Amino acid sequence: MIQTMRDWVHRQFSDPQVVILWGMLLGGFLLVILLGQMLQPVFVGLIIAYLIEGIVSRLETCRIPRAIAVTLSFALFMICFLALIIGLLPLLSRQIAQLIQELPALITNGQQQLMQLPERYPELVSEEQVRQVINFLKTELTRLGQSALVFSVASVRNLITILVYLVLVPLLVLFFLKDKDRIISWFKKFLPRNMDLATEVWQEVNDQVANFVRGKIWEIIIVWTVSYATFTLLELNYAMLVSLFIGLSVLIPYIGATVMTIPVVLLAFFQWGVSPEFTYTVIAYGIIQLIDGNILVPLLLSGVVNLHPVAIIVAILVFGGLWGVWGLFLAIPLATLVHAVIKTWFSKKSEKTG
Repeated sequence: MIQTMRDWVHRQFSDPQVVILWGMLLGGFLLVILLGQMLQPVFVGLIIAYLIEGIVSRLETCRIPRAIAVTLSFALFMICFLALIIGLLPLLSRQIAQLIQELPALITNGQQQLMQLPERYPELVSEEQVRQVINFLKTELTRLGQSALVFSVASVRNLITILVYLVLVPLLVLFFLKDKDRIISWFKKFLPRNMDLATEVWQEVNDQVANFVRGKIWEIIIVWTVSYATFTLLELNYAMLVSLFIGLSVLIPYIGATVMTIPVVLLAFFQWGVSPEFTYTVIAYGIIQLIDGNILVPLLLSGVVNLHPVAIIVAILVFGGLWGVWGLFLAIPLATLVHAVIKTWFSKKSEKTG
């Protein structure tokens, strides 16, 4: 048995480049698992710098010197960053405070609307079912309130963390962009010289991830804007808050849209009850999701990520379980990386056997 295992390991990992590739992949995962919490500002800055590097590269192809390209791209980033802080965050904070303040009245109104359902639709809904739904909602809202209380108790620490992020992340983005070549050269000193296989994998992953990220950013902006315009037209309360989360939900395929259905339906029901306005809101949300899934995604992300839906769901569950929210957001890029490594590994094996 032991000899069989040794033979299998020798066959699979006889190529030094394959060993280096898997070692780098596992080392990166261990680094994130062990030090991810402490190095979160670094990872956030690295991700943003990677996204901005696409703009820098485009400017460089127009024969603009890198220093000027970095300055222009970073200035654009800071303008968007400040606009987000000054323009969007106060609006969102007001809507969150308003939602918390009006939540008891919304719950009371929702209970009254639910208790009327058995009278209106006795063949569909019974009083026992309504009581079960009310008890479930009370339990979940109580848990949510306790979580909000814990968050408020730790608000000072959270505020300090946010302030640190607001200062550190832009600085890290600037340094990553400005000193990109120096940082890469420094890391190469610790890596083996023969990196052809790792370079091949990186080029494939870089192309796919860059196209995926660009497509997702446009998808978020379009879904967010259309949702906000639709809910504002329908006069749904907290339209900006709800539409923002609907836009961000596209980062989590299949699961995000399903999860966001619950708050949209509840808010519409608590506001209007079973009424034409409630029906219009639910139908509008369904149409937005249909347009996103059948038009936007094929248009923006066609051929970008060649992963089976089952692989995407498994990646979301695994990386979300490991790294929480960041794991959910980065599940598809990380799955693309693992897929590229496995594909390259098997292609090398087939070349040897052929």
